[in-house]
Amino acid sequence: MEKKVHLMFSLVMSAFMVLIMSFVVTYLNIGWTDQTIDKWLHSFVIAWVVGFPLLYVFAPIFKKSITQLLNK
Repeated sequence: MEKKVHLMFSLVMSAFMVLIMSFVVTYLNIGWTDQTIDKWLHSFVIAWVVGFPLLYVFAPIFKKSITQLLNK
């Protein structure tokens, strides 16, 4: 069950973060134009392909490290 939770957490969290961040960066770079939505969604897909695996792999490592650090 823990692996399913981690997978779903990674999917949802990465999608949420990348969706917001890709919009902010796209908007700051080009402003609001006819192409903003298309460029935003294109950027989202590219960033999510990178972001999801990174979160999936590194979240448990960071969680363990932070837990150990705070328990000292």
